[in-house]
Amino acid sequence: MKPHPNASSADQHPINYQIRRSERAQKTRIVVSAGKIEVVAPLKISEQRIHAFVTAQHAWIRDALKRVQHRAQNSPSLAPTAYSNGVLVPFQGRQIPLTIKPTSAKRLRVQFSDDHFLVYFPEIIADDGSERIKAALESWMKQHTRQLALQWIEKHSASHSLIPRSLRIKTQKSRWGSCGPYNDINLNWLLILGPPVIMEYVVVHELCHIRHKNHSRDFWQLVADHMPDYLKHRQWLKQYGASLMRGL
Repeated sequence: MKPHPNASSADQHPINYQIRRSERAQKTRIVVSAGKIEVVAPLKISEQRIHAFVTAQHAWIRDALKRVQHRAQNSPSLAPTAYSNGVLVPFQGRQIPLTIKPTSAKRLRVQFSDDHFLVYFPEIIADDGSERIKAALESWMKQHTRQLALQWIEKHSASHSLIPRSLRIKTQKSRWGSCGPYNDINLNWLLILGPPVIMEYVVVHELCHIRHKNHSRDFWQLVADHMPDYLKHRQWLKQYGASLMRGL
């Protein structure tokens, strides 16, 4: 996807946005999130028509950007400001205490045990290590996200033969997951910060796109077949997702 500048005669400040072609899209729509404007368009619609559509929606986009910025600024971060001994780290809907222990080993190591994070920090490192610890925790959580997501896929894929071709764990600031045209599922690792059932809902959502490449009534019925209470998980993401998106 390439960024496209767009300017309206009423406002000389350009709007930069990305175009994403989708087999599922029946009409062009605009998705505004923190730091990103994405135009989702059907495969056959011309770029000229897309640009004209964005221009016509200029005022709405500006208002939406302000709403997103306001929501992000007022969504509390779940993570500590620095990673030091005794702080609380968000994980699976809980706040987990962090213990840092010095080690003669040369590599930093993360361990999760007895409901706390244990980080073995090399004595040879001179700085306080906050950023290193944060990066190590992110890496550990990405691996754990894959393990948990594979469990949810195994639980739900057999029903209705919803078998993905692949699973990728990604860092995203505007989407929780996606299912590509060849049934490759992408999942945002930040879901691991929320309750496990929230990740399960997103996995189910993307698995159901294997059968229905849209958000039709049949699609939502299939989601309900797997998770009858999916609406409350969807609402949870709408209410608290901005805090998850702030990351560690």
